[in-house]
Amino acid sequence: MRILISSNTAWYIWNFRLGFIKEALKRNAEIFVLAPQDEYADKLKVIGCNVLDIKIDNKGNNLYRDLTTFFSYYRIIKRVNPDVVFLNTIKPVIYGTMAASMLAKPIVNTITGLGTAFIKDTWLTRIVEFLYSMSLKRSTHVFFQNPDDKALFLKKRLLEPCNTSLMPGSGVNIDTFRPATNLAEKGVFILVARLLADKGVREFVEAARLVKDRFPECRFQLLGPVEVENRTAISKDELDLWVKTGVIEYLGVTDDVRPYMNKASCVVLPSYREGLPRTLLEAGAMSKPLIATDVPGCRVVVRHGINGFLCKDRNAIDLRDKIIDFLSLTDKERFEMGALARDIVVNEFSERIVVHNYFEIIDNLRSSN
Repeated sequence: MRILISSNTAWYIWNFRLGFIKEALKRNAEIFVLAPQDEYADKLKVIGCNVLDIKIDNKGNNLYRDLTTFFSYYRIIKRVNPDVVFLNTIKPVIYGTMAASMLAKPIVNTITGLGTAFIKDTWLTRIVEFLYSMSLKRSTHVFFQNPDDKALFLKKRLLEPCNTSLMPGSGVNIDTFRPATNLAEKGVFILVARLLADKGVREFVEAARLVKDRFPECRFQLLGPVEVENRTAISKDELDLWVKTGVIEYLGVTDDVRPYMNKASCVVLPSYREGLPRTLLEAGAMSKPLIATDVPGCRVVVRHGINGFLCKDRNAIDLRDKIIDFLSLTDKERFEMGALARDIVVNEFSERIVVHNYFEIIDNLRSSN
């Protein structure tokens, strides 16, 4: 079995598809990873993947560059001649599907989130919807990470209702992400994400200011890359100002979030929209209570009053109130909330479930040939 997996970064493949790749390699599959090269490409080579470079303009909407991406997909897929193509993130799904369908290859798409184009309804939304409709109807199977995204695509008739199903995100290795041995200090809140406005970073900072007015001992931390390739990226100057005023601690970037999450009492994600946020799954697996916005993706993971709290999106006041609600919990209540967070992830979002779903598709393809 020759499998091609593509995304808009090698980083994504390493962080979100590693479990599937390792299982495929155990089953003697030949794995081709097609993504723009970054420092994670070498890591994928080391474990046995064939890594191929492709240029994808993740930030812009340049038609010439996107056409170049499409032709690159066509040329590479034709040369590799995979038995099945797995595509993730917006541009690989759109242009990779168009190319693979022209070559009559089975295509498994995963809609990992709708991105900025679907947060604000603009002309760009119309273009992305049109491109999705051209590509997804040619797919063998489409996985969605939350029911809201699936319902939206079906309502807009961007694909046929058959051959679609829900996938519990990218899954979490519940043996790697385990509960901390000690209950963390009560007033430490961390947001782990790319520093984007769409992740609710500014609302988190404003809520931190408001909470610290009443509880000055509380600490608010940001962990993740700044000035990334995204239209809503937070600037380093803005981040530096937050740090200078003392409202935020910036922890930088890491490949291992566990030590930082271990020290936090609560993990916060005030995002405007998600596919199914890995941050919340990893935190839940580590028995951390959660605070997130009541939006697609987040509300699949966070059960209000059970494993955390849901707040209104783009609303720093409501986020402040939910943080204060968390601060009012007893240690026993915090421990129970964290334990339930772990139970939910183990039972519903384990990486094993994701790997099983992918191989079920592969087995079906084999039996139909």
